[in-house]
Amino acid sequence: MNFIQLAKDETAKLIREAFTDAVRAGIFAESEEIFPIPVEIPKDTAHGDFTSTFPMAAAKKLRMPPRKIAEEIVGRILLTNSYFDSVEIAGAGFINFRLGKKWYRDILAAVEREGKDFARTNGLAGQKIMVEFVSANPTGPMHMGNARGGVLGDCLANILTFAGANVSREFLINDAGNQVEKFGISLETRYLQLYPEYEDLELPEDAYHGEDIIDLAKSFRNQFGDSYLHVDPKVRRAALVKFGLEHNIPAMKHDLERYGIHYDTWFSETTLHESGAVAKIVDFLAQKGYTYEKDGAIWLRTTDFGCEKDDVLRRANGFYTYFAVDIAYHYNKFIERGFDTVINVWGADHHGHVARLKAACRAFGVNPDRLEIILMQLVRLMQNGEVVRMSKRTGKTISLSNLLDDISVDAARFFFNMRAAETQMEFDLDLAVREDSENPVYYVQYAHARICSLIKMLEHDGVAVQPAQNLSLELLNTQEEKALIKRIAELPNEMAMAARDRDPSRVNKYLIDIAGDFHRFYNACRIRGEETRIQDARLKLAAVTRDILALGLGIIGVSAPESM
Repeated sequence: MNFIQLAKDETAKLIREAFTDAVRAGIFAESEEIFPIPVEIPKDTAHGDFTSTFPMAAAKKLRMPPRKIAEEIVGRILLTNSYFDSVEIAGAGFINFRLGKKWYRDILAAVEREGKDFARTNGLAGQKIMVEFVSANPTGPMHMGNARGGVLGDCLANILTFAGANVSREFLINDAGNQVEKFGISLETRYLQLYPEYEDLELPEDAYHGEDIIDLAKSFRNQFGDSYLHVDPKVRRAALVKFGLEHNIPAMKHDLERYGIHYDTWFSETTLHESGAVAKIVDFLAQKGYTYEKDGAIWLRTTDFGCEKDDVLRRANGFYTYFAVDIAYHYNKFIERGFDTVINVWGADHHGHVARLKAACRAFGVNPDRLEIILMQLVRLMQNGEVVRMSKRTGKTISLSNLLDDISVDAARFFFNMRAAETQMEFDLDLAVREDSENPVYYVQYAHARICSLIKMLEHDGVAVQPAQNLSLELLNTQEEKALIKRIAELPNEMAMAARDRDPSRVNKYLIDIAGDFHRFYNACRIRGEETRIQDARLKLAAVTRDILALGLGIIGVSAPESM
């Protein structure tokens, strides 16, 4: 239940009712043009908890000074049984409302009553959404970009599910195309180099130079010996690629599972070729009149849909481009599998592909707005105050597996989700392992563990958390107590905004904020040993905060420890 929105709606309702009463009294001329009524939350609580600039907005229509309008309205506002204790006029005509005990009490009771559903919304109910993320080439270990994309996609999928959508997580296995061909050449070279007659064979500059390629080649030799040494190179490469993919894909699945990411579908690009789907989509677009032939190649008229240039679908040599494959894949997503919305989490280097793919969607009859592309910026890995250089081609890289050997899954997931996808980020390896308040994940988890320890300690004293209806929650009236309850009330709105903006990092920011509010409350408001009614009310507030912390941490796939 969104108590922030409830209070905003009630603010507008009270002003509207007072305005209507003034119209009946002949004070104002009736006019629908002055609505809706603006309601905002002041940055400074000295100006109230909610404020409206309605008198200023209505002054021109009513031909009356804003201050006079405010006086007439405030004089007619009835706060009985409302969420507010007081209303006042400030400045030129601001109407400021201050929340009362009922609002604060109802929030704690709602969290108790609704549990994990407290922040749940149904804004996306009935929508079938696919989130495709990571989709790394299975030609080597996953790197830092994959690590960030994995968390962003997984957390976003959790948030969309929480908003009521039917969400499917998908990994596209790029087991065809140029990267796989390069993978085959790299493996073949390393395999041949294992034999004296080819030991001087050079690995192409643009091949994969990582140690993992050497290890795969050695494993292949250990299993098959020299049986592929003197066969047709195409046969040898095909066998090496098959062997390499059969090793790498399970390894990727293992690393992602270790990372807390579980996919609903692993979709093989090869199936699009084998089923004829790529050829079919090109023929379909040709029948629609969206293609033409030039220099032996087939082109898509992407300029017809606002792109700067047309794009090749099938080269003169008869091979289909990756663009054609991607169109077939998205036709499969939208038309054959019926997703209402498809969200792709891509690296920022793919930005030039966005308009082209949206144009292709229009060509096969899908509103391009149904395809959402989240472009993820790069990660700079920091250690000892210096940037850790990485290159997948040269093999000088820290893989996801290496990262999870050095830091916890919780730290990795929290850190990678701390910034919106479109912002570059630095991942400080030293900070991620620190056990102090400077480490944000430790700071948040410690707040949860601190509350759990408090509750256990009081249980040992014979004091248990009581139902809200049995408590004097109106005693929670200090600045720190009110600030913490207000923060609890923000979670439904934060979840809704995270779903709307496709920005799961809002949850991290919220968790850091509420952990800070709790620590300030705990340091300022004694619980254990306080007068019984105050002790019980504050213990309830702490217990509700524990539940909210656990809920938020669960949404981003981070554990909520009971002790630290």
